Amino acid sequence: MDFPHLGQFLRHAASSRGRATRSEFWAFVALAALLIACAASLEIRLFGGAGFPGPLVLGVAALLLGPLIAVAVRRLHDIGRQGHWLFLVFVPVLGTVILIWWFCIQSEARRNRHGPDPLDTY
Repeated sequence: MDFPHLGQFLRHAASSRGRATRSEFWAFVALAALLIACAASLEIRLFGGAGFPGPLVLGVAALLLGPLIAVAVRRLHDIGRQGHWLFLVFVPVLGTVILIWWFCIQSEARRNRHGPDPLDTY
């Protein structure tokens, strides 16, 4: 199984500069969900689920928060939006729906102010 976009993400995990393709963004979201699910499973087996979520799940989530913000900002750059649009997450329901919609739409197929089309490099 080959995940070229996940490798691309790992090279730019701490950077919010540039652009991220849909597949790069969703590969990271899938990886993050898998890591949190594994941490939750391990925590439930070790501690019986008392006080869930516990320190293991919260620790994994905290470690993934920075890279998640970075890849989300780069994904917004890919559709021609600025990173401050990520604050829509604080608007109940509607903000999250808008962000999910934007994360799913097609990239700008040309160079924009955030850089060249990342799909041109593959």
